[in-house]
Amino acid sequence: MHSATNPYVNISAYKFITFNNTEERRPEFIAKCQELNLKGTILLTPEGINMFLAGLRHEIDAYMNWLHSDPRFADIIAKESYSDRQPFTKLLVKIKPEIITMRMPLIKPEEGRAPSVEAKTLKRWLDQGHDDNGKPVVMVDTRNDFEVDVGSFDNTIDYRITKFTEFPAVIEANRDALNDKTVVTFCTGGIRCEKAAIHMQNVGFNSVYQLEGGILKYFEEVGGDHYHGDCFVFDYRTALNSRLEATDTTQCFACRAVVTPREQISPWYIAGKSCPHCKKQSRDQVAQGNPNQQT
Repeated sequence: MHSATNPYVNISAYKFITFNNTEERRPEFIAKCQELNLKGTILLTPEGINMFLAGLRHEIDAYMNWLHSDPRFADIIAKESYSDRQPFTKLLVKIKPEIITMRMPLIKPEEGRAPSVEAKTLKRWLDQGHDDNGKPVVMVDTRNDFEVDVGSFDNTIDYRITKFTEFPAVIEANRDALNDKTVVTFCTGGIRCEKAAIHMQNVGFNSVYQLEGGILKYFEEVGGDHYHGDCFVFDYRTALNSRLEATDTTQCFACRAVVTPREQISPWYIAGKSCPHCKKQSRDQVAQGNPNQQT
């Protein structure tokens, strides 16, 4: 909740739209964010824009008003959460070939999005155990495996992907298990699941939806029903609970693994140096025949 103790507004927002002057606009984005003391990351790509920014309320509002002055981005609505300090250390405005790398250039969401399901409707489907046509609903997590381990929807199909480029092959390999179901793809904020759902439509799935706004919008609108654990986020907070509050989950500085509060009790957890996952990696390397690895 935005308050004197949580004055920083953290926004995430994106839009798939033809953005053919990224080089020209990049200096303008940098200048505006610097003027408003905003930090975070903005990706400018030919297929659209993706933003993770934080600042004080009036700074974020001024930025969004400026962004909306470009007709291409006039309808962007940011998802918000709040923190007691600036979660980012610097500002990065990058030009990339894709908002989220899938290496499927035929996907152009602006030419037609996959159907989306809003949080309240999804909750109703999950409450009743089927969609409004009586078909069973299957949740497909499109995030990377370490994100899923922090938390996900109940009974979710988790393909343990390590990068999004693996998604098309995994879906093709599991086509038969999904064909007679209503599939809802989801991710943190909507980007991956939008691309994933469009790809599934393109390859012949006829009952597939994306969760509008992702997990964060679901938390905002209906809370944590049908969800277990927290939601991984890519800033110092590491994970948010269903009230969009930062949790005690952290990330290991050495191996980048997510370290839960329970794992932080381990003697192998030394903040900034090591964690139980580091120890496991060492053991695995020894087991695979690396005699020089220390244990």
